[in-house]
Amino acid sequence: MVTTARDPQGRPTVVDLVPRDPRVVPVGRLDADTTGALLLTNDGETAHRLAHPRYAMAKVYEADVEGEPSTAALRTLSEGVELEDGRTAPAQVRRVGPSRIELTLREGRKHQVKRMCEAVGHPVRRLHRSAYAGLTLGGLEPGAWRELTAAEVERLQAAARGTS
Repeated sequence: MVTTARDPQGRPTVVDLVPRDPRVVPVGRLDADTTGALLLTNDGETAHRLAHPRYAMAKVYEADVEGEPSTAALRTLSEGVELEDGRTAPAQVRRVGPSRIELTLREGRKHQVKRMCEAVGHPVRRLHRSAYAGLTLGGLEPGAWRELTAAEVERLQAAARGTS
């Protein structure tokens, strides 16, 4: 399943999971091999702002990596990693298992978590986004969805305006 509203190659898309009315679009993207939280909305302005780097929405990822990252590797990830397209912003990083780490990013470069982990010598084997802009999956199974509460929508709109 791909994270787009339409796919020229005819692959299933995330919008195929929800009713066609109202028409919704994904906020940001997930790599085809990454699972997890994704927002869909019919509010184009809010979608744009939530995805824009200026608003620095928190995205939380759980990464199963090769090997066991050292404290020094985790510190490097938290301070920012030099990649071919420049240094990443600092990230919150914590170990949640011998070969599993949780990273909270506030920027969203292409394949960023994978490239950061590779740069510190621990390629990603599995990647899951557990939260986006403070919203978690809350027990939803893969492919399942739910409508946001009025309070959640209000909070996201405030964050998109930069007033939260």
